[in-house]
Amino acid sequence: MPNKAAMPVAHFAINADDFDRAQRFYGAVFGWRFHAWGPPGFAMIDTGNGLDTGLRGSVQQRRELIPGERTTGFECSISVPDIDAAQAKVLANGGQIIMPKTVIPTVGQLFFFRDPEGNAVGAMQYDQHATAEE
Repeated sequence: MPNKAAMPVAHFAINADDFDRAQRFYGAVFGWRFHAWGPPGFAMIDTGNGLDTGLRGSVQQRRELIPGERTTGFECSISVPDIDAAQAKVLANGGQIIMPKTVIPTVGQLFFFRDPEGNAVGAMQYDQHATAEE
């Protein structure tokens, strides 16, 4: 039986050293289209299937979420109903905050943490009315 309280993975990001090359590759392989959004070196993925799966994707210029460690692979963010409660639970259960809570205007509040296994993960409280003043 599904757990209605479970929080889904809501976003993935593909980190790329060559932003344009990554878009060409994923466009050619999967037919994805890309729309510039937010800061330079960031684009949302449009799969072109017309379905809202609830999972959003982006391609972004590679960065270091964990200082001194190159971010590789797909980066995932989990949708949470309460960002502060999620942050407290991460800390209480052996996780470490690696990027403090920040507001992404019109999207919500986001923080990144390292789980006890060393994985970098995001937690996002979506809020289309979020503003930088929060």
